[in-house]
Amino acid sequence: MSSLVCVGLDPIPERLPAGFSPDAEGCLAFCKAIVDATAPHVAAFKPQAAHFAAVAGENALATLIDYIHVRHPRHVVLLDAKRGDIDSTAERYAIEAFVRYGADAVTVSPFLGDDCIRPYLDHPGKGVIVLCRTSNSSGDWLQLQPEQDPIYLQIARRALTWNEHGDIGLVVGATYPQEMQRVRDLVGDMPILVPGVGAQGGRIDAVVAAGADSRQEGLLISASRSILFASAEADFAQAAAREAERMKTEIALARQGLNQGGALR
Repeated sequence: MSSLVCVGLDPIPERLPAGFSPDAEGCLAFCKAIVDATAPHVAAFKPQAAHFAAVAGENALATLIDYIHVRHPRHVVLLDAKRGDIDSTAERYAIEAFVRYGADAVTVSPFLGDDCIRPYLDHPGKGVIVLCRTSNSSGDWLQLQPEQDPIYLQIARRALTWNEHGDIGLVVGATYPQEMQRVRDLVGDMPILVPGVGAQGGRIDAVVAAGADSRQEGLLISASRSILFASAEADFAQAAAREAERMKTEIALARQGLNQGGALR
């Protein structure tokens, strides 16, 4: 894999550059421009469901995912939906993600247990990315309890039982590299989606050192605002491409450091 960068497509109507309408069509057009500009430098795109639903843009979201598949078929599309409900409802959420939207993978919450994960696994070849250790500090009160065997490690351990066909990944925030290393040590080469770099302040070198798998891969490092809104001017797409390329280069240098014996573990 030449890039481990994932671009979060989280359009905010009031922050769109001049010339884009603050509605679903404007969000779609803006995201298409970002996709085309950054595609040479990234491995995946992660459209955020709520950012489209908030502007009645569900059809625009479906169009965007189809656009990526047609124009950039080698790129993975992760639907950031964070769904989590009982099995009968999870079945419908899985259809929403994989049939209606055609996403390659979806983020889900494991709070309701095995029943809320299994229906997604009924779609062979589709990825299920389970929230494990999120990048926001306000989740500490739950995710770090109990002290001796915290929830996030229990989720990682449970994910191994769900991963019969290699369809499971985990979300682990860049803001907690020591905890990411504990997760990596537990789950082996399972893929990890990493939010929290860029605007949230996570460090790429620490993420790669703590979270890379045995092949110095196994990570998708996601950034949204720092790429989408790298410029508010007419050069927004070029600025986004430069930021994505900068991330790709920084990750490559960190991976090179691992190969040269610079790993922290």
